Amino acid sequence: MSKVLPLLILVFLTNLSYASEPKETLAAFYAALAAGDQAKATELLAPDVTIYESGYVERTRAEYAWHHLPEDIAFAKTSVRTVLQHSQQIDGKLAMIWEETATTARIKGKAVKILGTETALLQKSGDTWLITHLHWSSRKSK
Repeated sequence: MSKVLPLLILVFLTNLSYASEPKETLAAFYAALAAGDQAKATELLAPDVTIYESGYVERTRAEYAWHHLPEDIAFAKTSVRTVLQHSQQIDGKLAMIWEETATTARIKGKAVKILGTETALLQKSGDTWLITHLHWSSRKSK
């Protein structure tokens, strides 16, 4: 039963078109990655999203979908991401989320634990929160 509940939660979050809270939108984005649902993941990003990762920049949803999203999906499908710390601040139609994460995966046959930090900015349009900026940073655990 303990393994079934997280899967049910992922299925539920993946089926949300848009979440009513910024943190739900971000969680739905990661659920879509883990489920391999490229359409749902891109739907949660603003068209002009900017994504910073490892010194690289992707400046639109289309650029991310074409370039890095398939790699992110492949990794998310074979890893487990755990949020260690989460903070959220909402100011009107803008929201900021800060997360610290631990991700376990097998890379080239070797078990690794990756510690990550993330900043996400979201903007509300009507009842919809869209991710407008992501900044990811990570390092291998010692």
